[in-house]
Amino acid sequence: MFGYVRPVLDRLSQEQKDAYQSAYCGLCHALGRRHGWLARLTLQYDFTFLAILLTAGEGAGECVCKRCPVHPFRKPRTCVAGSRMDAAADQSIILTWHKLSDDVDDHGFVTGLPYRFVRFLFRGAYRRAAVAQPEFDGRVRGGLARLRALEEENSPQLDRVADTFAGILACACAAAPKARSRRVLEQLLYHLGRWIYLMDAWDDLDDDRKKRRYNPLDARFQGQARENRAYLETTATHSLRLMGSAAELLELGEWTPIVENILYTGLPAVHSAVLEGRWKEMRDTRRKPHERSLRGAGREP
Repeated sequence: MFGYVRPVLDRLSQEQKDAYQSAYCGLCHALGRRHGWLARLTLQYDFTFLAILLTAGEGAGECVCKRCPVHPFRKPRTCVAGSRMDAAADQSIILTWHKLSDDVDDHGFVTGLPYRFVRFLFRGAYRRAAVAQPEFDGRVRGGLARLRALEEENSPQLDRVADTFAGILACACAAAPKARSRRVLEQLLYHLGRWIYLMDAWDDLDDDRKKRRYNPLDARFQGQARENRAYLETTATHSLRLMGSAAELLELGEWTPIVENILYTGLPAVHSAVLEGRWKEMRDTRRKPHERSLRGAGREP
C-alpha cells in the first residue's frame, strides 16, 4: 500500500498508544512466523490498520511480551489475535507482491532490475500467502489486470478507474468472521481504497507528467488536474465521510478510539498535506511506531 493510513499519536492516550503498538508488533510477528524474517520489511501503517479492522469486535486480543527483532533488548506487548492476524499478514504479502509486480511493469528492463530482484526475494512468501488466501489473491490479480487495461487505454473515466482499485482493497473483508461485519467492512475498505487511489494520483501528478506516465486525474481533466483541485477534494472527502459512517456500524471494542483517531484525525491530516503538496516531506520525516514516533509512549528506541 502507500503509507497514507496512520494515526496521530499525540491525540491518543498512553493506553491507546500501547494498544496500537501491540497491533503493529503482532502483525510483525505474524509476518515473520508465517513468511520469514524478510517479510517483516513489508510492515507498514496501512497493513496495521487492516489487521485492527479484521480483529475488531474481539477487543485488543491476548497480549504477550515478545522480543523485538529490530530492538532485541526490548520485549514489547504484542497482540496475538490468531487466524485474523495471520490473514492480515497473508493479505499484506499478497498486496506487496502485486505492488512490486506493478512497479516492474512500470519500468524498463534496466530501471526495473531492482524491483525484479526484490520481487524475487518475496516469491516464496507470496506463494505461501496465495495458498492460504487463494480467493483474495485471485480477486486482487483480476482487479489489477482490469486496472492495468484501463491505464493502458489512458482511460479518462476517473470514477471507473478509482472504483477498480477500491474493489481490490475491499476484497480483504473476506477474512472478517461475521457476514454483517464483512458487508460493513467491505464498504469501509472500498472507500479507503478509493481515497488512497485519488490521493496517490494527486501526489504523483508532477512525477507522472515528467515521466509521461498515465495519471487518472490528468486523463480526466485533459491536463488541467491542478485547476480542478476542488473536484478532487470534494469527491475524496465524500469517501472519507462514508468510511466514518461505515465504522460507526462496526463492533470495534477496545479498538474504537484508535480507529476513530485514524479515520477522523489521521486521514484528514494526510488528505490536507497531500493536496497542499506537503505530504512527501511529512512522510520522509516520520518514522514507524517501533522507532521515534512512539518516543512519548515510553518506548525509547
